[in-house]
Amino acid sequence: MSEWMLVLVFLFTLFFLLSSGVWVGLSLLGVAWVAMEFFTTRPAGDAMATTIWGSLSSWTLTALPLFIWMGEVLFRSRLSEELFNGLAPWMGKLPGRLMQTNVVGCAIFAAISGSSAATCATIGKMSIPELRSRKYPETMVVGSLAGSGTLGLLIPPSIIMIVYGVATDVSIAQLFIAGVLPGIMLAMLFMGYLGIWSLLHPHEVPPNDIRMTFSQKVRASRGLIPPVLLILFVLGSIYAGFATATESAALGVVGALLLSWGQGTMNWKTFVTSLLGATRTTTMIMLILAGSSFLSLAMGFTGLPRDLARWIGTLQLSPYQLIMALTVFYIILGCFLDGISMVVLTMAVLLPMVQQAKLDLIWFGIFIVIVVEMAQITPPVGFNLFVLQGLTGHSIFFIARAAFPYFLLMVAAVAILLAFPDLATFLPSQMRPPVR
Repeated sequence: MSEWMLVLVFLFTLFFLLSSGVWVGLSLLGVAWVAMEFFTTRPAGDAMATTIWGSLSSWTLTALPLFIWMGEVLFRSRLSEELFNGLAPWMGKLPGRLMQTNVVGCAIFAAISGSSAATCATIGKMSIPELRSRKYPETMVVGSLAGSGTLGLLIPPSIIMIVYGVATDVSIAQLFIAGVLPGIMLAMLFMGYLGIWSLLHPHEVPPNDIRMTFSQKVRASRGLIPPVLLILFVLGSIYAGFATATESAALGVVGALLLSWGQGTMNWKTFVTSLLGATRTTTMIMLILAGSSFLSLAMGFTGLPRDLARWIGTLQLSPYQLIMALTVFYIILGCFLDGISMVVLTMAVLLPMVQQAKLDLIWFGIFIVIVVEMAQITPPVGFNLFVLQGLTGHSIFFIARAAFPYFLLMVAAVAILLAFPDLATFLPSQMRPPVR
């Protein structure tokens, strides 16, 4: 059977299972089982058991539940309130004024949660009522939240970076550090857009109603100091070689528990709720990773990735052309799948192509994260759109229209990353190996 017939069979099986309401992880396992059972000679059951155990027993994966738990603990603290109250006094004189708190607040919380939806929900719960009460334009408030919430995927620690690192056998610590400069760049693009829009529409931006002296602003921002110090400690321990990604995750959990306890928000109910939330999210991701690992093995036995990579090679695409094609591919795929599913579903096929094109896997990981960010704000399956629909009551398409400028800014970010690859590769190249 030709490789194109194999592709059609696998795509039909996958979409049939997904449209039937089967979980993504189980759908991937189903496609892999079909591939092993009907297109290879190796027993499917034996291969599935061995591969799933091998993929889920990786020590690298222990960072995943720890970072998720850290975000869950801080999600239930007073951090969102402290973020707005601490940032608002400093944003009043910037173009865009308090709308800038959406971008800066999301950037700070992104460095804690690692989740786009959690970042969007946490900042939105606090900022939307405040900005509405001051009569800020609804489109700009909703759009800036939808776009800025995606920073939860790019600014480390990022859950999707862990998934990519495990799928491609790339250092998670290096991926985390690689996301710092692109994350700052994307936040600056968002802030720049808000500023330019505000200068072009001065009558639609309410006047600054916060009058504080410098010392009063400093006092109002005291609540930001502990979480910022926690962020710097977690990332700094990785960059300085003091800890691996897993060890820094453990330090982050301890710091989050102490911070929540110091705020008075940590009790037994909060502890159990955060632990169960982290468990649910982790098991969902683990199931998808298990399906992805088995699918990668099945694809390898069928020879499909090798054949497709050879076919791509015959097209003689330059690395730039390949990246442009993949950008379009992921934008289309993002209309139907969530970010984690997109990564694990495509890596088995794309990795040989990327290696053949001699693209740096650290750089490619940051590229993947940015294009997956676009999927968070594209209908009909955009997690940030669903989150904001629940918070604001607006339709998905109203929110998608409001977020469209930020989608274009992410496309611009991909172009900048392509023109200046050192944005993603410079900091990882300066890292010290963990001291042992």
